[in-house]
Amino acid sequence: MEARTWTTIDKTGWGDGPWNDEPDKEQWTDETTGYACLLKRNKLGALCGYVGIPPGHPWYQISYDDVRVGQDSPDVHGGLTYSDQCQEGPVGETICHVPGPGEPEPLWWLGFDCAHAFDLSPGMRAHERELGLSYYHHIYRDIGYVKTECASLAAQAKSVE
Repeated sequence: MEARTWTTIDKTGWGDGPWNDEPDKEQWTDETTGYACLLKRNKLGALCGYVGIPPGHPWYQISYDDVRVGQDSPDVHGGLTYSDQCQEGPVGETICHVPGPGEPEPLWWLGFDCAHAFDLSPGMRAHERELGLSYYHHIYRDIGYVKTECASLAAQAKSVE
């Protein structure tokens, strides 16, 4: 899969931070497993990560609540919070990828988000500032972090293949 990026969100009110230089969506192939991966920014500004599960895999079309590595759920930031097929809509704004020649399709997307307690979501922080509230969530999970978590999820998926 060709690595691609999209920037679609207006971040002007979010203040300074690494999000200003990051795309809002990126697709790539995990080099170790060959699985398709995505990261996508949600409306609060937090990044979310996804791994495309191919047909024939034990996790294909399984709800994220039921996905297991042995007896355990996959170990990924905040746990799995998403499972579904490719979303309809503009490719730069959806949980879907542009498949390359010979890549399996359709994929089942399993994902996680970085909008949990103590995670910083810059859009939410900006909104709370407008309301005069204090924002106590401190850690922004950047692209490097999300890509590492995607690689971990892809490796766990490969281990049960």
